[in-house]
Amino acid sequence: MDFATLIGLIAAFALVALAVLLGGDATAFFNVRAALIVIGGTFAVTLISFRMSEISTAFSAAWRTLKVVGSHDTATTENLLHMADAHRKEGIRGVERHLPKLRQNVFVKQAISLIIDGINPDEVEQMLNSELSARAQKDVRSAQVLRRAAEVAPAMGLIGTLVGLVQMLADLNDPTQIAPAMAVALITTFYGAILGNMLFAPLASKIERNSQEENAKLFLYATSVAAIGRQESPRRLQMVLNSMLPPAEQIRLYN
Repeated sequence: MDFATLIGLIAAFALVALAVLLGGDATAFFNVRAALIVIGGTFAVTLISFRMSEISTAFSAAWRTLKVVGSHDTATTENLLHMADAHRKEGIRGVERHLPKLRQNVFVKQAISLIIDGINPDEVEQMLNSELSARAQKDVRSAQVLRRAAEVAPAMGLIGTLVGLVQMLADLNDPTQIAPAMAVALITTFYGAILGNMLFAPLASKIERNSQEENAKLFLYATSVAAIGRQESPRRLQMVLNSMLPPAEQIRLYN
């Protein structure tokens, strides 16, 4: 669980809610017409810009930001180093012996299976890098969807404001209609600013950050798998991996 995202979202909305409650009547901030214009309009305009599948993927990626923390798995890297050593000493049989330890890491297990099947390590590395590029592009598109929604939400708020003002000016002779129209004019701007700046834009940034961390980790694994296939020295592989890892996460199996 990524508590930073969860705490940030809860704190941001809680502070706004607290300010609303301390200011008096909180029901004044709930308006069905304003919600229809901003929420419905934001979804509709975003749908014009992207396909439904892309929007669905984007919201799935946003949900994953609450659950996934892109951190380096030291145990997997150490297992890969042991596997590199076993491959040099025992051949493919040594690699197969360590494969069950990677059961929970589907990406690495599939990559090692390619080495076991006898595919050229350079081809394996190229295949893995192509998969990483595809994953990165998918995350970029998800972030683009949310950034588009972050742009549209305040714009829909402005449209709602204009609708409210037109209705207010059209009914100046009826004082009972001025307040509801003015409420729509102000609340739509409020809703648009909240959605765009407190929800969609931060989630887009978090998707991009998580994508960078996840792809850096998978690139590390891809480099390790290719080195195993080439039967490179595990000490050399450790040096290569440590050059890509922060000091706190570096591996110290071989000194």
